[in-house]
Amino acid sequence: MCTLLARGTLTVHGRIQQASNAVLYGEVAHEGVRVPCVYKPVAGERPLWDFPDGDLASRETAAYEISRLTGWDLIPATVLRDGPYGMGMCQAWIGPPPGGPDAEDAEAAGVVADTGDDDAAGAAEEDAEAPEEDAAEDGPGLLALVDGDEPGEGWKAVGYADVGADRPALLVHADDPRLRRLAVLDAVLNNGDRKGGHLLPQPGGELYAIDHGVTFHVDDKLRTLLWGWAGEELTAEAGAVLRVLAGALAEGEAAAVRLGELLTAAEVDAVRKRVGTLLSSGRHPLPSGEWPAIPWPPV
Repeated sequence: MCTLLARGTLTVHGRIQQASNAVLYGEVAHEGVRVPCVYKPVAGERPLWDFPDGDLASRETAAYEISRLTGWDLIPATVLRDGPYGMGMCQAWIGPPPGGPDAEDAEAAGVVADTGDDDAAGAAEEDAEAPEEDAAEDGPGLLALVDGDEPGEGWKAVGYADVGADRPALLVHADDPRLRRLAVLDAVLNNGDRKGGHLLPQPGGELYAIDHGVTFHVDDKLRTLLWGWAGEELTAEAGAVLRVLAGALAEGEAAAVRLGELLTAAEVDAVRKRVGTLLSSGRHPLPSGEWPAIPWPPV
């Protein structure tokens, strides 16, 4: 899939309006094979004051490289490549294409047709205040708000949320092994923005996660909805995967060299340290207390 994404002809069909940066829906075609994709050009990124180094596209690609090493396949195939609006991240589209065959369906799905305008990559600025996707569609069966102080069987508590009329509700996520793997991956990536809308469970049982541009900071920036296992022992599987990562990310190894092409040397070293910390503690991390633990808005 990565070879197809990297070498194929990239055609942009439209722009996803809900995104805060330029997110373009398109298609990659190579040797008779066509796949839908997401293309995020660097030119359409909004600067982040606390992430002065690099760009979102490179960090998204680096996140996929780490995910690939785990063998968990939690992040869709992602490459860094040139496209109609310059260098950017190109990622396999997960799920049905947005909209239907006619323009009304596409518009209802939040996709604006590409006009060939060279300013399309500037969509980030005009969409900066676009609303997030409806929470009801975010990770069905994986997140919920419940009354009371106990999450219930099969659920893990995250924290309380104000749902209006001074009535708090308990935010919970499923006690799901796929989410638990993702929580470990996010700890390695130092993900500063794990929201409910980034979870894409599939009918076949697979779980994919998207939007990994706010990752790999050298300081602790972990913000997530997946705190339900905080402080608990890591699974034996997670420990084994982390040991594989530690070896693959050693200086001079191919994976470490690849990350060095996408991240700063300090960021790559910070990844190694986070993996080492997880292995030495043997536990899921706790919120640092120095940074908001849950992203806002949470969906």
